[in-house]
Amino acid sequence: MSTQGTPVMGRAEWAMLLGLSVLWGGSFLFNGILVQSLPPLTIVAGRVGIAAATLWAVLSIMRIPSPRGWRLWMALFGMGILNNVIPFTLIVRGQTHISAGLAAIFNATTPLFTVLLAHVLTDDEKLTPARGLGVLLGLGGVIVLIGPEVLQGLGRDVLSQLAVVCAAVSYACAGIYGSRFRALGIDPIATATGQVTASTFLLTPVVLLVDRPWSLSAPPPQAWLALVGLGVVSTALAYILYFRILARAGATNVLLVTMLVPISAVVLGALVLHEQLEASQMLGMGLIALGVLAIDGRLPGLVASRKVDPVSVMAAESGNEE
Repeated sequence: MSTQGTPVMGRAEWAMLLGLSVLWGGSFLFNGILVQSLPPLTIVAGRVGIAAATLWAVLSIMRIPSPRGWRLWMALFGMGILNNVIPFTLIVRGQTHISAGLAAIFNATTPLFTVLLAHVLTDDEKLTPARGLGVLLGLGGVIVLIGPEVLQGLGRDVLSQLAVVCAAVSYACAGIYGSRFRALGIDPIATATGQVTASTFLLTPVVLLVDRPWSLSAPPPQAWLALVGLGVVSTALAYILYFRILARAGATNVLLVTMLVPISAVVLGALVLHEQLEASQMLGMGLIALGVLAIDGRLPGLVASRKVDPVSVMAAESGNEE
């Protein structure tokens, strides 16, 4: 089943999407640790470099063909710019001045930009009333979940907030641009490997010129652990899932993950740190669930299936009277 040509996700896609939300949710935690001791560009370069090394090892172990041909590598460099270089740098820059909660809210605007851009740039992912309502419900749910008090920080550091919004736009463009890899028949692991490798080549000379890593103070052990976690877990493994979902469910559906990331953070806090779930958080998660179901296309179908046919009701009543 699909809505306006966009696939409705099955159980496997939903499971991968939830897994991706957990992996990307951890990136905000890792970034919060790293910005205390390393500059943004160095963090981003280290992240994609570690991810690239990890994924090349996976390609070798699984004997998956590596990306070949200059046309494909040009596309991968474009994907690396849109999906790694621009958003990673902007988010880390933003988190040096705004809270992780506010950054997560701005990041959750990604599906909004994806729905709008996909409507203009694609033939099979058009804007519908259900999708528009779903985005609004989801954004409202994110705000309720994290806490409306987080919005008190709006306007205090406009440039940092704008940086995270621009990162969301870049993610949206990347999702639409990345749909082309599905038609090329490339394994998602190979696509992920090529993307982070291209990003590493792009960022390394910039970092060497701007940050001069050899002149920086040695970061503490927890920063090294956070950087490894950011590269291996929140980037390498996460992008394997990302490209699998993108190939099977489209750009709009895969970027619903940005709405699910705050839910993952709250649930992990309850399970691991034994934090108590508030009523407002439960309400926020419910609104997000309704939003993603509306964008996915399931909510309109559920509503339609529950509508009662008046003719059937009258016929049933007549039968009962007899």
